[in-house]
Amino acid sequence: MAAPHRRLALAILRRLPLHALSHAAGRAAEWRLPGPLQRAEIRLFGAAVGVDFSEAALPISAYPSLQAFFTRPLRDGARPIDPAPDAVVAPCDGAWGAGGRVHQRELLQVKGRPYSLGALLGSDALAAGFEGGAFATLYLAPRDYHRFHMPCDARVVAATHLPGSLWPVNRIGVEGVPGLFAENQRIVARFELASGAALAIVAVGATLVGRVRLAFDDLCTGPGEARSARVYDPPGLALAKGQEWGRFEFGSSLVLVAAPGALELEIPAPGTPLRLGRRIGRLG
Repeated sequence: MAAPHRRLALAILRRLPLHALSHAAGRAAEWRLPGPLQRAEIRLFGAAVGVDFSEAALPISAYPSLQAFFTRPLRDGARPIDPAPDAVVAPCDGAWGAGGRVHQRELLQVKGRPYSLGALLGSDALAAGFEGGAFATLYLAPRDYHRFHMPCDARVVAATHLPGSLWPVNRIGVEGVPGLFAENQRIVARFELASGAALAIVAVGATLVGRVRLAFDDLCTGPGEARSARVYDPPGLALAKGQEWGRFEFGSSLVLVAAPGALELEIPAPGTPLRLGRRIGRLG
């Protein structure tokens, strides 16, 4: 989209009630239609966005709503997890965004456009511990599997819901809204690896994302939700590599940030496809 058209699109978006629209879209996705209509809705949606129906764990007739299909589990074996002990694996399906090293407590949104890690995490003090570490942004499209999993064995020590905006996480938003990932509502999950190093994964909401939910806690995003936090008793909740730990109810993105020496990521060009369970790096 040319720059003038992106500016026009952003100007229109600024005038729209994005929270109300997203809430309405989430509610509509949960509507339970009569069987034939429900199956037709799911088929039309899947065909429009390019879903691979063969990967779903259940037949289309088993899903009571579009939301249930959107957050569908996959059939056994659809996403093998790299078993190598040192492998860091993709935590979701999707595509790569910007990645690299945390520098001056900043990440890159796109090339040449940094934003504050402290703002993303909701804490400048917490951000200081990630200076010089690896980061990556991972985008999910509507066709993708929308549950997210652990990239490696770790213990979750805290999770925080940060309220915010609901800008679209697409080219219009990423190129036009400064600090978008730190502006949108999100859940920041903090982990500790076996080495003792810190890892943070941020599940970022977006326009039309009804909720971001965790598998190990009832903490979630949503309209009117205030900032809230969970701190888990030491040593934290153990999660295995490949284990599901959350899901998007309609799509968005994950931002992964590791402390120096925690892990090394093999970061390809932005837009490179990403497949849950495949190796994307190694533990430090």
